[in-house]
Amino acid sequence: MLDTLTFLLEKLFLLAHIKLSSLLPPLGGEPPRTRRCDRDESPPQPAGAPQKFQRGDLLEVPRTLFTHFGIYLGDNRVAHLIPDILPVLTADSRQIQEMVTNTRLLLGVLSKRASIRVDSVEDFAYGAGILLNAMDRAVRRSPLSGEEVARRAERLVGTVSYSLLWNNCEHFVTYCRYGTARSLQTDKFCEWLKSLIRDQRNVLLTALLGLLSMVCLGISSSTALATLLIPFTLWMAS
Repeated sequence: MLDTLTFLLEKLFLLAHIKLSSLLPPLGGEPPRTRRCDRDESPPQPAGAPQKFQRGDLLEVPRTLFTHFGIYLGDNRVAHLIPDILPVLTADSRQIQEMVTNTRLLLGVLSKRASIRVDSVEDFAYGAGILLNAMDRAVRRSPLSGEEVARRAERLVGTVSYSLLWNNCEHFVTYCRYGTARSLQTDKFCEWLKSLIRDQRNVLLTALLGLLSMVCLGISSSTALATLLIPFTLWMAS
């Protein structure tokens, strides 16, 4: 039972970070933009290869469904924000500093607790390639000095609150490097969600799905209410 719950929560966590703007076609018919148009991305560097990172650099690790970010502090150390339940449960720094497991991470997401921690470049990248300062081209603000960026990151090390949309690893690095917390992944998700709500075709789709549920499950107060309320809400918001 616990294994099944952990598996489902893991999928939920990945879906919450998914880059919907790159997976779904635009609703207005405009050709989809690739991330390479938004950022001047060089090919990711292997995590184990010799690096020439500078103190204050923004490191970006593309995953299959989401991207993880960190700030390079020098001496092969990276500060990054990651969901973690363990700092809430224990003050044992030796246990906390161990690699964050999927269970710790998922429980951190659910409890909205995280830690800004310092790990080696290899542990941070977890075998993936690393993009260097790729966000500089997408953010209009000029980066702060490398020393100021690193000092901001070091001051924030410790337990913090967490939100998938409003306080994640991207908010942490943009605050440190540009002076303002922002998540481009969250912005893209919200823009896609607004486009979805504004598309009146979804009103008809939800109405048809509601009628189908009434046919399959029978007419009840719950199915009838959902069939009427959801299309009405989308219609009023569109």
